[in-house]
This record gives sequence, C-alpha cells and structure tokens, in this order.
Amino acid sequence: MMNTLTFTPEKRVISLWLPRLASERYLRRFPSDGPFAITAQEANANRVVCLNAAGEQAGLSRGMGLSDARALCPDLRTGIRDEHGDARFLLGLARWAQRYCPWVARDGADGLLLDITGSAHLMGGETALLADLRARLSRVGMTTRLGLADTRGAAWALARYGEGVAPVGGTSAALVALPVAGLRLDPKEVVTLQRLGLKTIGQLMDLPRATLGQRFGGGVLMRLDQALGDQGEALSPEGQAPHFATRLTLPEPIGLTADVMAGLERLLPQLCDRLARYEMGARRMVLICRRVDRGAQEVDLRLARPMRDPHRILPLFERGVGELDAGFGIDQMRLLAREVEALPTEQLTRLQESRQDGVADLVTRLGNRVGLENIRRFLPADSHIPERSFLVAPAAWSAPDPGWSVSHPRPLQLFPPEPIAGQGATPPIRFRWRRMALSVARATGPERIAPEWWLEDEAWQRGVRDYWRIETRQGRRLWLYHTPQNPGWFVQGAFA
Repeated sequence: MMNTLTFTPEKRVISLWLPRLASERYLRRFPSDGPFAITAQEANANRVVCLNAAGEQAGLSRGMGLSDARALCPDLRTGIRDEHGDARFLLGLARWAQRYCPWVARDGADGLLLDITGSAHLMGGETALLADLRARLSRVGMTTRLGLADTRGAAWALARYGEGVAPVGGTSAALVALPVAGLRLDPKEVVTLQRLGLKTIGQLMDLPRATLGQRFGGGVLMRLDQALGDQGEALSPEGQAPHFATRLTLPEPIGLTADVMAGLERLLPQLCDRLARYEMGARRMVLICRRVDRGAQEVDLRLARPMRDPHRILPLFERGVGELDAGFGIDQMRLLAREVEALPTEQLTRLQESRQDGVADLVTRLGNRVGLENIRRFLPADSHIPERSFLVAPAAWSAPDPGWSVSHPRPLQLFPPEPIAGQGATPPIRFRWRRMALSVARATGPERIAPEWWLEDEAWQRGVRDYWRIETRQGRRLWLYHTPQNPGWFVQGAFA
C-alpha cells in the first residue's frame, strides 16, 4: 500500500506600501523637480497630506498647515487631493499586480497585499520577485516599501517600520525590534503603551498573555496574535469589476451609415441591459468598427450624465458614425462602456424625466462638438461678495441648483470695477463711462457690503463698498459703488 504525501507550501504575504502615492500620481501628469505637496481641507485648515521626496528634504512634514509649509519653503508647488483618483489608480495597480500572483487586495488608501503562496518560484524566487516588483514601479516614478512575511500583520509592519523579508518561520525574530505601532493599533493605544515603556513589539511579547489582555484589552492581544500567526486573518482579493461590452461580427462587410446604425441598434440594447442589471449608467461609450483591412475606426461618445436608455443614446451616435471611414468595408463592430457611474433605479414623473433628458441630450450633442468641459453653468456660492457669490462648473458634472436667493437684485453682467468721476456719498448726476455721457434718472441704494476679513483679496483692500442701482436717461441700468474710506466711484455691473 502506497502512502500519498501532500505538500502544503508555507503562507507568504507581501505588503506593498506606496508612501507618496498621491503626490507621485499627480507628478506623473504634471512633472516638477522641486518641492511638491498634496493638500486637503482638514479641521478648517488647509494642510499638507502628502509630499514628494524634494518636499521632505526641504523639511516639510505631513499634517502641517499650508501657510507654515510655504513660509518654510517659498517655492513649494501644491495640488489638491483627489481621493477618487487615488483609489482608481490603486485599483489599477491591484489588477496589474496579478502578474505576480492571483490573490491581490487593496490595503488602505496607499497599499496592496499580495498572497504569493506557491507563486514565487514562477518569478525565480522571492528575492527575484521583490526586485522585479520594485524595479517596475520605480520606472514609473513610484516610491515603494516592501515587506514579506508569513502573516499579513508581520508583512505590514516590515513594510512600514523595517523594510525587509522575514524568513519562513522567522516572523517572531523579525518583529522583535519593530515599534508597537507596527501592530496596526489605534494611535491612542500606541501612546498608552509607549508611556508605560513598551516601545517595541519584543517588549510586548515578553509580557505574560494574561497580563497583556487584562491591562490593554483584547484588541492589542488580537493584533499581536495576528502578526505572529497565532490567529488567522483573511486576505480577500479584489473582485473583478464587470465588463460592459458587446460585439457583433458581420457575415458580409458593410460601409453605409445606415447599416452601421442598424448594427448599433442591435448592440445598444444588449449593453444597456447589462448596465441595468448592475444599476450602472454609461458616461462614455466607444464604438469600435474593424475594417476588412484590419484597420479600426472609433466613435467616442461622451454623455452629459449617466444613461442606459438605448432609444436616447442611439441618435447621439449619428454624427460620429457619419464621419467614419469604412474603407473596403466593416466586418466587426464592438461597443463598450468605457466610463460608468452608479445609476440606481428611481421613479420619475413624465414631465421631470422629459425635462432632464432633453437638457442632458442637448449638452451631450454640444459637448461632443466643443468638449463637455466647455459647457458650463452657474451655481450659487455661500458669499455676499459679488465676485464670490457664484461658481462656474461644467454642466455635465454638476446639477442645477434651484437655491438662488438674494435679498437685493444682482446685475446680469458683472465685470471688473471701472472708475468714473464722482464726488460725495451719493451717485453723480452726470458721468462718463465707456466714452458715453450718461445722466442719472433714478438711483436706489445704498447697499453696504463689507469685505470678508478671513480672505485675502486685493480688490477689497479699500474696505466697505456702498452699492447703488442706477437707471440712466439713456436706457442704461448700471451697478455703481462708492468706497467711503478712499473716496471714489466705480461701475461693476449692468442690469438687463
């Protein structure tokens, strides 16, 4: 009788940490050699949340205020944090990392976990795998910190506090000298341990387990057991995102616009049905037409808002399809949703749906000619300063705000202040403006507006302004203001 032996490889996990992910992702698009920081609004202050290497060398640190950072480093360049962009970039890295192993998961906002159990030999061993991983990311400008151990917790600690490799079965020895923060504890727990003189994981390991649990709670003991492998910890790989695409292979080549539209009419319902199953809507669709000469033509359709209605989408393709060069004929059509957004099912009245759909279709048609980002709308802003009382946002990525409410009428046209001749605190009876001699028929005011002291605005350094609505005998309706501190009259707007 033969005995069958089964070999179970030791579990091995890589923790990949990208400490400068936000700044380096930004610099991939907008290169800069000097100090650079990513900022975000935190606790009512604009703070530094990520730095490049030059910024760290200049003495800057995360968490410091932006004003302090600029005082320390006047030539500092900055960018605004884009959490969604960073998340998409990290998700793309997770898919790319599957070239090393099938089990890859995101670890927070700036890290990945790779379960390379049984996979390292395919890359020539663990050392070769780590070297290849580091070299490839370095070539695209990403700083990496790598940790390899038998457990997820140990690999995490090594990547962040002692970059290196723990040999198989050597997890405890690799963790002894690392700080207790490497156990992924709450910051308050770390401070408590440090105040008691427990600064390293080795000192924590030397304490009796009963004492450890009673004094510091089950959370500290659980994290220590997870790092040492005494308690299991699941590693869930990233799920594969659904792929929204459909294809039509033609028995005979086609070349007429009507034929391509007929094929598209068959593809769209299939794609939209798949989008509906996942409650998603397309923001960008691409029609790829393969010609018999193996060339390809693309029609790129960017939508003003998420859509999955084939009857509304089909006419929007007409212009792009009409510009296709079919060559000797098209034998295959492929339609895919390249950008999608959540579009949950909701109940709308017929009037609301018609109004929203009509505006979105119009923006889509115009946007595919001049660019969606060039079609903009005004939105109200929370400020009484005329220049700051509104925002200009792309219509495709914003919703109309019905909350426009002002206590005083505002001009239809607002422009930089233009000085006119006048004396005293009441509007001049006659004045010249833009080479026109105007006489006042009616004046309404004043409306006093004070500057926002918490914002630095050179245009408001003269102090308060007294605004007047002026109707001239020549038909002009203007918005004038007077500056009492430094007497002067200015025209800043025109009413309809």
